[in-house]
Amino acid sequence: MISYSDLLRITRPEIAVALAGLLALMLDLTVLRRSAIAVRFRVAALVACIGCIAGIALLQHPGTLTALPDSMLVLTPAVRLIQIAVLVLAVFTVVLSTSARFTLHVGEYIAIILFATVAMMFLVATQNLLLIFVALEFLSLSLYILAGFDKSSRQSAEAALKYFLFGGMSAGFLLFGMSLLYGLSGSIELPRIAAALNAPHLDPLLLIAIVMVVIGFGFKVAAAPFHLWAPDAYQGAPTVSAGFIASSSKVASFFIFAQVALIGLATAPGSGVAHGYTPGWVPVLCIASALSMVLGNLAAIAQSSVRRLLAYSAIGHAGYMLLGLIDRTPQGLSALVYYVVTYALASLGAFGVLGALESQGVDRLEDLRGLSKRAPGLAFCLLIFLLSLAGIPPLSGFFGKFYIFAATLDAEPHFGLLWLVLLAIAMSAVSLYYYLRVLKQAYVAEESTTTAAPLRIPALTHMTLWIIAALVVLFGCAPGLLLGWLNVAIPAVVR
Repeated sequence: MISYSDLLRITRPEIAVALAGLLALMLDLTVLRRSAIAVRFRVAALVACIGCIAGIALLQHPGTLTALPDSMLVLTPAVRLIQIAVLVLAVFTVVLSTSARFTLHVGEYIAIILFATVAMMFLVATQNLLLIFVALEFLSLSLYILAGFDKSSRQSAEAALKYFLFGGMSAGFLLFGMSLLYGLSGSIELPRIAAALNAPHLDPLLLIAIVMVVIGFGFKVAAAPFHLWAPDAYQGAPTVSAGFIASSSKVASFFIFAQVALIGLATAPGSGVAHGYTPGWVPVLCIASALSMVLGNLAAIAQSSVRRLLAYSAIGHAGYMLLGLIDRTPQGLSALVYYVVTYALASLGAFGVLGALESQGVDRLEDLRGLSKRAPGLAFCLLIFLLSLAGIPPLSGFFGKFYIFAATLDAEPHFGLLWLVLLAIAMSAVSLYYYLRVLKQAYVAEESTTTAAPLRIPALTHMTLWIIAALVVLFGCAPGLLLGWLNVAIPAVVR
């Protein structure tokens, strides 16, 4: 029997982050109520960073209790690693937000970022369908609010509304799929679901459940054809909010998607080999992966807005990430986690650069003309982030793609998924073209006379972007720093 003291002990990191959010909100509404907005942002960000750092410290000392009954919380080394990654990304997000001026409700904004982080921490730590759904919906509600937080922008309101409508529909699909899994297995625990579904032939209702679950999670990770919310949300949301949606939420969503597929549906994978197709969740993911890579990368070519370009790029990257699930081995999951964490850093960094330029009204590619002369440090950071997203060595994006492509080739005998890897390589070449279009504007195109003045970037924002860029380079030049932890932690998830 678990006591309340045990429950509080195992959830100490989440409690620390939640209390930091409440403290930031209280200080902003009381002591700092009449202070300048810059001061309010800095104080709220400081409190948030202290809370996240406290959460990381508590995760380093989990104690003897690492699980709750009914798989409500299961604190494996892999879960703690993902939670640390989510907290680090939250720290970067709140620090980058200190230069934002799109809202007067500073405390509420920082608090919602921290509450969303708490939801992600619970989401990745559970193997119970009920808590998965509750945490996922709490996270989604927080992200809807963050997307529409700029009350002076019609685009922000439109982004939040579309995000909410598509999110509500996807929640219905996910809940229906989960209810079918419960009806077929008699349990809401992922390990027991896998044991109950272990039959020589798949039940037709199980196939429907698989499709419904993939639709629900496909929306959360912005995989085609469930991506329709992403371009408008990325373009209309406040820049820092868009970066948070593109980074932290993707890390948490992909990890829980992996747990549902590799633990709960471990006995119904099927095969996506062209001449050896068998029904299951793998062929569904193969189709979603191929659609995401093709649609995301080809649509990005036609974009004139940098944010929409990054949105379609995110859809393409979701296709690459799905390859890590298709592998169904510890190597595949390690490749997925490495890829999604390093992608989150590069994506957050790219949005951080756009956030630093937000006061200049930068949105179109042409707005970046002459950036290398007006803000050379900012332009260099953008170079690092975009080349990493394109998969250029020696940056982390290159090794992430190499690792995930190699794992996919080993997923089936006789290179059965070679067609999918060749498609991924071809789409990576396409992505290099549109990333270079952005860099061409920053480094080659001449600036106009109206935008020739040097840009003044806050020192804290500049330093944060340099730290993120350094991590992108570090994990590319020394991937073992992250893979060493993953190779120890991941085998406990995939057996």
